Amino acid sequence: MTTERLLRLRADARIERDTMMEHRVRDGEDPAIAYAEVPEVDDLVVLALRDEMLEDRGQLAEFGLARLAARSGGPDAQEHRRNADRVEFELLREIAASAPMLTAAVWRASGDLDVA
Repeated sequence: MTTERLLRLRADARIERDTMMEHRVRDGEDPAIAYAEVPEVDDLVVLALRDEMLEDRGQLAEFGLARLAARSGGPDAQEHRRNADRVEFELLREIAASAPMLTAAVWRASGDLDVA
């Protein structure tokens, strides 16, 4: 990944984060709580790159459906979650390899994934 592209992605993510913050604060949320809970700029960049990779591979809809099925509470929900987690973990590894400066954000994104 080029430095120029990363700068552009971070600029877009900064706008998105600022918008989230403004929305939450205007809705009456304590700014300190909103600041702590809104994802960091690099976290948003990692999610955007993940979604871009899924779309490029023609897997975005399938991944979204797997995530939805994982939340359904149905008999195969856990299997859908594990499958989606494995796919996401591999994508995150690729992101970290191609953009080492995003490694900390990749680790935060992979923290809730069940890949054991």
